[in-house]
Amino acid sequence: MIEYSSKNIRMWSMLGETGTAGYVLNELADKNSDLAVLTADLCFYSGLERFKACHPEQFYNFGIAEQNMIAAGAAMAKEGMDVFATTYATFAVGRGLDQIRVNMGYMKLPLKILGLAAGLTGGILGATHMGCEDFAIMRSIPNMNVIAPADCTETAKAIECIEKLKSPVYVRLSGGQRMPIVYKEDFVFELGKAICLKEGHEILLIATGSMVNQALEAGQILENNGLSCKVVDMHTIKPLDKVLLEQSLHYKMIVTLEEHSVFGGLGGAVAEYLSEKKRHPILCKIGIGDFYPHAAPYDILIKKCGLGIEQITEIIFKRYQENIIE
Repeated sequence: MIEYSSKNIRMWSMLGETGTAGYVLNELADKNSDLAVLTADLCFYSGLERFKACHPEQFYNFGIAEQNMIAAGAAMAKEGMDVFATTYATFAVGRGLDQIRVNMGYMKLPLKILGLAAGLTGGILGATHMGCEDFAIMRSIPNMNVIAPADCTETAKAIECIEKLKSPVYVRLSGGQRMPIVYKEDFVFELGKAICLKEGHEILLIATGSMVNQALEAGQILENNGLSCKVVDMHTIKPLDKVLLEQSLHYKMIVTLEEHSVFGGLGGAVAEYLSEKKRHPILCKIGIGDFYPHAAPYDILIKKCGLGIEQITEIIFKRYQENIIE
């Protein structure tokens, strides 16, 4: 049982989502001898040094061989083990797609993939290490669950939730160390059920992953300037919370916010849902444009891609004025 104390939550924030995942897996392995963790030559960067030391018989390093890791992990899951495979998001999804499609999608084997340094997190290493297309790829795989935690507390909740789940899962971990805390105490995490963080009646901000904190900040600025905003953490991209969307058709505008390409991710999923409705609000999709960002530190890339709090607020104000105010 993971302890969601204020001390742990602060510590996890310092570690970042990847470090938190390693901490939680180690805690779970203390009580679950069937839990196995696989990595593709990223023990240190996966936050798994402690896990390797405490549970060497449950730790497998495949080297830089992502396809082998995913195939073996799926086979281990088929034999009843609770298996987590970790590597950079772009390598897991890009290099391992055939094994993901066949072993996890078609065969429905319950391997859990932790996609590290997703979005712009690995940006200092250049576009080759950025994972900005993973939502679009993974949510197109039948039988796949796709999760993007908002902070380190939600990362812990998500991993704890899926430990025994008998379905394939992709968990997208983004943001750096010293990640802003969205959830300051224990809460109920349910796969496929979004969480309302702030009420409002004019604009609905639906955010996922590291952008949830940005949405909260932007929502408050909009509120201070006379626009009532509801902010939702859509932590599960697939299955999408369609109940929430059905209850949101009265809003003047819906804004999706993600550290992912504007094509095929959260914004695309919401657009697909709204396209089947006779009447629906204006949709504003905010994400990474149709380009590969140059190498730079994470904070700089966030602003270069238009995902800073002030930039988000400006985009929403502009779209609202163009489409809503007559």
